[in-house]
Amino acid sequence: MPALEQLLAGYRRFRTTGWGRERERWSDLAEGQSPEVMVIACSDSRVDPATIFDSRPGEMFVVRNVAALVPPYQPDANYHGVSAALEFAVTQIEVREIVVMGHGYCGGCDAALTRRYDAARDGEGHFIAHWIDLLDDGRDKVLARHPGALDRAAFREMELEGVLISLRNLRTFPWVREREQAGTLTLHGAHFSISDGILRLCDEDNGVFSPA
Repeated sequence: MPALEQLLAGYRRFRTTGWGRERERWSDLAEGQSPEVMVIACSDSRVDPATIFDSRPGEMFVVRNVAALVPPYQPDANYHGVSAALEFAVTQIEVREIVVMGHGYCGGCDAALTRRYDAARDGEGHFIAHWIDLLDDGRDKVLARHPGALDRAAFREMELEGVLISLRNLRTFPWVREREQAGTLTLHGAHFSISDGILRLCDEDNGVFSPA
């Protein structure tokens, strides 16, 4: 079955089951949204936040991109999709919590650690290479701890470093920092392991990720 047909078949199932079960909620959501949590996750097809958190429609404001990255605050005239979504969620919807969720076997973190796209900056791969430059500091730390051949432990550390980098970058946004300091916004780091389905939460005081 062609991919579009599979999508349409799924939509028809949704109309007869999922939408029907939540019909009253969908009617309420047509009047507006008020999620209390924003989830920043990877675009990877295996790590859908709605599935992992078993959430209902309207419960999460979700932004997904390569490696679940948040860039630093850069108030210029360029286009900033993640920053615009973040500003909307924090200042307009007024979410109370933000979760940055990395995951196992992340292709973006793999590419950052192996520098796979370094030679492709002027052609195909340009956008990927520039985006994962955000992981440079984390990559340098991991490589310093793993000077030899890269094993699975190194790639897992790279995934966790990515979450920590995004948390640090979130705090460069003045309206995030101000709300966190005021106690009206809380930031969380998380890592979802595809292979065993375990979600780990970050203790930022020591950088340790422990099972939820």
